[in-house]
Amino acid sequence: MTTAPAVPDPTMEAIGRAVTRGRSGDAPAARRELLDLWSTIGVTGDPLHRCTLAHHLADLHEDPAQALAWDIRALDATDAVTEQRVQDHHAGLHVAGFYPSLHLNLADDYRRLGSFEAATGHIEAARTHAPSLPQDSYGDLLRAAVGEVAEAITRRDRARRASAPGSPG
Repeated sequence: MTTAPAVPDPTMEAIGRAVTRGRSGDAPAARRELLDLWSTIGVTGDPLHRCTLAHHLADLHEDPAQALAWDIRALDATDAVTEQRVQDHHAGLHVAGFYPSLHLNLADDYRRLGSFEAATGHIEAARTHAPSLPQDSYGDLLRAAVGEVAEAITRRDRARRASAPGSPG
């Protein structure tokens, strides 16, 4: 979604700048920026900030164990985010819409680590939450990724998906 937030949020803007830097190919600098922000936010800071930062920081790690740690932080923070907080940030967002992507990422991390039982649990959670996804290109992308990860789990394939966030191809 490209609509401006209801209230300017310098932390979300800083996260966005770091994510853009990472997507443009400078993952090490983006990681440093996000880690510096994490130090400022802290583990008890605004759950929306923690969720957003951890979700994107996980994508900047090629090591699935490091990505897993950040994806767990993102899911934990989301459990503390209120619908009101999300709406205050952006009227088009809903907390329920965060869960399919978060569980998908956890399923993919666990799959890459060879923990297929845990991966299966999270891919099922992603499917359970999938009706919360918008009927748009973003929703279509996530629904397709859920299918890809589910197939990879079935095959016991631990390889990084070319379509995964942060993948070079």
